[in-house]
Amino acid sequence: MTTTPRMQLPAGRAPQLRVMPMPSDANVYGDVFGGWIMAQVDIAGSLPATRRANGRVATIAVNSFLFKNPVFVGDLLSFYADIVKVGNTSITVNVEVYAERNRLQTEIVKVTEATLTYVATDENRKPRSLPPLGPDDDVTELNHLQELGGGWQSV
Repeated sequence: MTTTPRMQLPAGRAPQLRVMPMPSDANVYGDVFGGWIMAQVDIAGSLPATRRANGRVATIAVNSFLFKNPVFVGDLLSFYADIVKVGNTSITVNVEVYAERNRLQTEIVKVTEATLTYVATDENRKPRSLPPLGPDDDVTELNHLQELGGGWQSV
């Protein structure tokens, strides 16, 4: 008898955000509201964008959003976010969300994929240019993209 390999959280990567939905985040059947998940994805995506912008960012586009599996109250959600494109003022981020279910016999399920674009803003909430990467900047996102065969794309 062959067994199907179990899904695991992405190896060698730390989630940007981990959260467990509560009953107030779900309908009467225990299914978590899509809008709640969308809000958490936006928060997770904004974290690397804020670091890259070295300051305030605003969400300007949800380029894609796919709910692959339902999320239930009690699932432990892990949000992984990677910068995939950098422009003059904008930063595009891919976010993947995994749910850890059945706490005693952990089952891991990919529940959501999304791509969002943020724009760096100044103190007046107007678009501003991104600062150049310095020699001491954490370029984990760049290294990860290069490992995947990609790289920074500027617009």
